[in-house]
Amino acid sequence: MNRHFVGDTAVLLGRSLRHIARSPDTIITTVITPIAMLLLFVYVLGGAIQAGTGSYVNYLLPGILIITIASGISYTAYRLFLDLQGGIFERFQSMPIARSAVLWAHVLTSMVANLISLVVVVLVALAMGFRSGTGVLGWLAVLGILVLFTLALTWLAVIPGLTASSVDGASAFAYPLIFLPFVSSAFVPTASMPGPVRAFAENQPVTSIVNSLRALFAGQPVGSGIWTALAWCVGILVLAVVFAGAAYRRRVN
Repeated sequence: MNRHFVGDTAVLLGRSLRHIARSPDTIITTVITPIAMLLLFVYVLGGAIQAGTGSYVNYLLPGILIITIASGISYTAYRLFLDLQGGIFERFQSMPIARSAVLWAHVLTSMVANLISLVVVVLVALAMGFRSGTGVLGWLAVLGILVLFTLALTWLAVIPGLTASSVDGASAFAYPLIFLPFVSSAFVPTASMPGPVRAFAENQPVTSIVNSLRALFAGQPVGSGIWTALAWCVGILVLAVVFAGAAYRRRVN
């Protein structure tokens, strides 16, 4: 059964990746907004923002990476919705393939596409002067957090992909996720915010994730904040998988 699932997922993953290869504008569109924000905040607004003594691009990059992921996962919901409307799921149901392989193929496609987008954004940041003081283990830790966060948000995107009644509804859910970093420590320290806004910013997932990434990039101790970040990622992932599975069962039964 496991071999059957793995084989089916690999075949469907290849199908989804071929779709992306035929329309690379998906990835291009995904990275345009984060790169535009990176350029805007560093070269236009950076001189007026007090975010410590270091380079502002170093401070900013972790938040931009979170926005990159949030932008990318909207395409998972979009592609999933189109497959449902096109009758692909009904066709797959009539074939001897593992049902869960269909969802996992979409999820893994999102992981590949988002990792490519993240690499592009990091390369642009390096060209703008971003520098990291961490070593190989630090970069691996950054990669692990980003992969886990991408996986969690991708499964979250599966839910509207299965339940939305229109294409716009399937992809629009990502907009609040894109703007969530603006009310966090992604762009400015939370200490500069008014009381209620600061309380929200310091107790939402983006702040703990961004702070952990920033510390890892700088080669500084991450402290207990990394456990908070991981707890947010795992909690979102578990809930998203449960609700996505329930939505999928309702849709295909």
